[in-house]
Amino acid sequence: MQSIPSLESETVEFKTSFNDGVIETLVAFSNSKGGTVYIGIADNGDVKGIQTGKETVQNWINEVKNKTNPTVIPDIDLRNLNGKTIALLKCIEYPIKPVSFKGKYFKRIANSNHLLSTDEIANEHLKALNTSWDYYSDPVHDITHISFAKVQQFIAKIEHGTQIKLGFTPKEFLAKMEMLRDNKLTFGGYLLFADNHCLISDLQAGRFKSETTIIDSISLNTDLFTEVDEILAFIKKHLMVEYIITGSAQRVERFDYPPEAIREIVINMVVHRDYRQSSASIIKIFDDRIVFTNPGSLYGGIALDDLLKGIYISQTRNKLIAQSFKEIGLIERYGSGIIRVRKICKEYGLKDPEFKELPQGFSVTLFKEKVGEKVGEKVGEKVGENINNNQKLIIKYIKEKNTISARELAQKLGISSRKTEENMRKLKEKGLIKRVGSAKSGHWVIINKKQQY
Repeated sequence: MQSIPSLESETVEFKTSFNDGVIETLVAFSNSKGGTVYIGIADNGDVKGIQTGKETVQNWINEVKNKTNPTVIPDIDLRNLNGKTIALLKCIEYPIKPVSFKGKYFKRIANSNHLLSTDEIANEHLKALNTSWDYYSDPVHDITHISFAKVQQFIAKIEHGTQIKLGFTPKEFLAKMEMLRDNKLTFGGYLLFADNHCLISDLQAGRFKSETTIIDSISLNTDLFTEVDEILAFIKKHLMVEYIITGSAQRVERFDYPPEAIREIVINMVVHRDYRQSSASIIKIFDDRIVFTNPGSLYGGIALDDLLKGIYISQTRNKLIAQSFKEIGLIERYGSGIIRVRKICKEYGLKDPEFKELPQGFSVTLFKEKVGEKVGEKVGEKVGENINNNQKLIIKYIKEKNTISARELAQKLGISSRKTEENMRKLKEKGLIKRVGSAKSGHWVIINKKQQY
């Protein structure tokens, strides 16, 4: 005879008698990976046995059927163990979820039953239908609320990547991609190509000097592709950059955080966020770390430890959005984001990022702290949080030609002379550049934070 497990687990439950607790567990098993309830065994594994009559098994089956929806019908097996009768009630993972017990929904986690929240119930239903929220029709917005020009740009990117002419009009393409279903715009279609202000894509970022002091910020409510581009530009503006001599003629530009890791995190935030929640995605840039916080807990019942070890089957909360990002190469492989971020940071010589589950959310923290050896000798300036892109370019052009005039700089930058002179004044105030000699015959000098040259 097959041995009895010694402990309760994700698929094993012990009960001394048949009661509502047995049915609750069968429902939890049905909403998870299936499992077996052993009746006649105490929590500690002691065999107590049960008394059964002629109609016992049939009465149990009828009670389970009457109290579950959709109906669960367990396999029941009576066995003799050490001279005592025990019953095994076994059920498989139900194909159409979630299953309820008296109107409540449970799922098995570790060795206990977990009452599902409203969001979890909705997620289980969508997974059972092999679909996701973003495929459903948006009751508020229609095709007049999206930009066909943005759709055409998306089509052009696919054609460029595949070297295949699709030949669809924007509306035909939306229908083919199921962004337009029965002539109704889906939530995913709206988020991807929103024309103006998008109410549900709120993403906020700020540069913090302390937990409460913000020196720069941005708030975005736009289509998801534009959102990725703009937030990456904002973060890059606040990164420090240094130059490393590697032995080659060209110096290597190195940011204090790996741009590839930031890009991976931002794209994953946008793609995997739970847009049904009212809270925004938030990015906080501090002196020593960047914190990315997103609405939506880990999807599909994945445990954080398994996620960090790569022991899981990838599941996607927003299938339509994820597929769209993959079509134009913004996502390479599903489910590899965290592993890639950790690998990039390790290769960059940085401390391992921190991943945390939050109530109805998830956060990732990148640390500036370095570990291991530094590669190369660092020279040049540190261009930091208060240096904008135009000021970085001014330093670059001065390096190339130290006699360059403000007028020449304005032409290269494509901004007015007044704006150029204002940027140069700020660089001088920060001690990053200085003028040597007269205005006509003198030249510019770049000043390092550690040395002047």
